[in-house]
Amino acid sequence: MAQKAKKAPKQQSLESIMMNCRNALRGTIGGNEKNRDAVMGLVFLKFAGDKFEKRRAEILAKHGNVPAFLEKVSFYRSQNVFYISETSRWPYIVAHAGANNIAVILDKAMADIEDKNPPLKGALPQNFYATLGTRKEQIKGLIDEINKIDESSFNDKDLIGRVYEYFLQVFAIDAGQGAEKGEFYTPASIVRLIAELIEPYDGTVYDPCCGSGGMFVQSIKFVEQHNGNRAKISVIGQESSPDTWRLAKMNLAIRGIAHNLGDRATSTFTDDRHKDTKVGFIMANPPFNFKKWRGEDELTDDYRFRGYATPPVANANYAWILHMLSKLDVTNGIAGFLLANGALNADSTEGEIRKQLIENDKIEAIIVLPREMFYSTDISVTLWIVNNNKKARTLNDRKLRDRRGKILFVDLRRWNDNVYEKKYVMLSDEQIANVKTIYNNWQTGKRYRDTPELCKSASIEEIRKQKYSLAPSKYIEFIDRDLEIDYEREMARIQGEMREIVKAEKVSQGMVKKAFKGIGYGIE
Repeated sequence: MAQKAKKAPKQQSLESIMMNCRNALRGTIGGNEKNRDAVMGLVFLKFAGDKFEKRRAEILAKHGNVPAFLEKVSFYRSQNVFYISETSRWPYIVAHAGANNIAVILDKAMADIEDKNPPLKGALPQNFYATLGTRKEQIKGLIDEINKIDESSFNDKDLIGRVYEYFLQVFAIDAGQGAEKGEFYTPASIVRLIAELIEPYDGTVYDPCCGSGGMFVQSIKFVEQHNGNRAKISVIGQESSPDTWRLAKMNLAIRGIAHNLGDRATSTFTDDRHKDTKVGFIMANPPFNFKKWRGEDELTDDYRFRGYATPPVANANYAWILHMLSKLDVTNGIAGFLLANGALNADSTEGEIRKQLIENDKIEAIIVLPREMFYSTDISVTLWIVNNNKKARTLNDRKLRDRRGKILFVDLRRWNDNVYEKKYVMLSDEQIANVKTIYNNWQTGKRYRDTPELCKSASIEEIRKQKYSLAPSKYIEFIDRDLEIDYEREMARIQGEMREIVKAEKVSQGMVKKAFKGIGYGIE
């Protein structure tokens, strides 16, 4: 009897491999952040190593096995590939994955790559793996899982991006609730929405609180998806958390995105690393309601706040707005950024600043997002569009009307049906396209109409009447569905149901009395 041919082993899905990586060190080291950095560091080594090996094969094919060419750093750097020494290359790491000194090997690899590639200075974890306190078997298990992720197994145009996006997202979710946790990552669908609205086709994109660099990644993706030239976009930014600053540099470097995040992690407010810089585009997700962003006597006469009141120490929301406004090109600069909803109605000093922003005609659109889109908070937040040019002009082949004295309000709080990981809301590509259509139609004046419970174009006169509130609910029409109820019919129905309930209750009571009488007990 002929033996049945053995079935080829089923290939693991990319998601299952990434899940295994995610769980490999869980519960074995000091907290979620170290877990994240351990995985992300190895993912960086893997993809940097893959790009190096691919470029090395090209050099070998062109120049032959000539060490002077194969080891020439400029031959790699000219193609945006990091040069990697032999003991830092991924095949070497895999071959020594089970070694007793694997943690030392990894730390040396990180140091060597930084040393030979100045753009990576300060980006990679140093003396990190040897201090994790994990067993060599655990590190080997993680290396083995990451080694399964390669282009030969998965035909994915943006495999690097997909893997990085996955880990940044799930580690942000794992961080859970908390004032400082999860802030390094802004959900990708929100960043895509911002990019689609402000359209950073060419020029400089700035993020004053760049987190892990997601705004920059999506701005480059936007250009590529619209058949633009990524070489026409430059990205600059700043981040105050050293760990997150390194994560951003890794994220951008592995994707080949040239960047300037300053020479160190530091406060944008008290140590601006891009002073006097003007940019065409800003994309940002500042920490919500950030307290003690300056000392009581600090920055009280700062150039960024000229013409406005100085933002209060207790909340940096309007400090972020004024800082970003000071960076925008005065002719055509546009910014898309997120703030907690409280900024829409905040009074006192913040109210004064908001009034001046409205009177100066800097605000173009206010878009309230659904709840539970963020991994660090379940509150609804607002996307602000600030634009230095609301005049009639032609932009990206669209003829824009004069929008001075007008603000578009959009409320997306009911768009919460697309749920990720059983809790977190995402905007679908179709929803993002719908918001873009509303915004662009409003800008051109063609095919736009105010829609109840969705959008409203409000004049500055209407906004003045509402005491300069920017809450969309003050302007968008909401339908009172109670007015649609036929009260006489509803009351008749309710009364009929109550009569049936009373009748059934009397029958039930009679049956209980009869039962008790049957066993010799009387009931009144």
